[in-house]
Amino acid sequence: MNDPFADIRPYRDDEVPAVLARLLDDRELLDALGRLRGGWLARMAPGLCRPLVRSYLGRQLRGVIDVHGMQMVIKTYMDKMIADTTGGFSVSGLDELDPERAYLFMSNHRDIAMDPAFTNYALHRGGHQTIRIAIGDNLLTKPWVSDLMRLNKSFIVKRSVSGPRELLAASKNLSAYIRHSLLEEQAPVWIAQREGRAKNGIDRTEPAVIKMLAMSRDKQQSSFAEHIRDLAIVPVAISYELDPCDALKANELYQRESTGSYQKAEQEDVASIGRGIAGQKGRVHVSFGTPLAGDYADADEVARAVDEQIVAEYCLHPTNIHAYRMLHGEDAPLPDSLYREEGDCSESAFRARIDAMPEPHRAYALGIYANAVVSKLARLGQAAPPC
Repeated sequence: MNDPFADIRPYRDDEVPAVLARLLDDRELLDALGRLRGGWLARMAPGLCRPLVRSYLGRQLRGVIDVHGMQMVIKTYMDKMIADTTGGFSVSGLDELDPERAYLFMSNHRDIAMDPAFTNYALHRGGHQTIRIAIGDNLLTKPWVSDLMRLNKSFIVKRSVSGPRELLAASKNLSAYIRHSLLEEQAPVWIAQREGRAKNGIDRTEPAVIKMLAMSRDKQQSSFAEHIRDLAIVPVAISYELDPCDALKANELYQRESTGSYQKAEQEDVASIGRGIAGQKGRVHVSFGTPLAGDYADADEVARAVDEQIVAEYCLHPTNIHAYRMLHGEDAPLPDSLYREEGDCSESAFRARIDAMPEPHRAYALGIYANAVVSKLARLGQAAPPC
């Protein structure tokens, strides 16, 4: 059968058993898991550990015959990760959304893996369908990584295609798949508001993302504004009390500012994913906005509407305030509405965290946290004092 989305869509239920069998025979995956769990022995003698890892993985996946079963396995790991690496997980705004409707959730982008994972967890816990997740092919460095992602309802964004014609074709196909998911299959979708993470803590929607979504519009059937309303875009603001990758991001920002460029190390994104999952995050909050319903003229207007909700709904943590005052002074003006829970990280512990970084990196690290406050002030027509 002709399937125009076969190379990018998530796996279907009937494909799951064959994919799992393939993963259980993938030596690279087994060796990677062995190194993760087995330490030096797995590094020195991977052949000895491989059968043990295969047996362990087989037990974890026993009884999984469809995507839902796979996601329930993943949920057990999410439960443990939240218990081990967060000071609490909270959600707002979800009760205002219809659990029977397929929304396009567009979130800010702070962490490669955890942004969609926490959104998905909140939706599942709130009785909504889990989402299909957009993931760039630059992260799918191994076939087994792609298999694992597609088993968890991820679909592939082709960023590594060569040539403008190929990129245009890939973007049109991606746009058509997202529309097909939402309107034909009634399946909710998650996509980030921008291609890369907001490493400086400034959450801004790239109009190019909106333009891609508009490529699937039937110009004979609907206007641009009608198309956007049909997609039911819901802005989502995800905030972390602590960013496990703050030191890595600060280093990159410093290198770009001081040298004009930054060269990623091999497998750096994979390392960031691992740190984001395993690192301490403090309190985590997911804020769901309301579906975009304006009479938008173009992609720039839609991007501004998404930004308005994300900035307004972003849940500030005490670390945001500590960083803002460290950069702008103790008497610097603050927005009226603040998230005032005590938090997991004291001010002294936060200062020690920043002081542990190289001195040239510290201002960039503080900006990762403080710029959420600056964005809220700007939304209210106030300017932060100079650093």
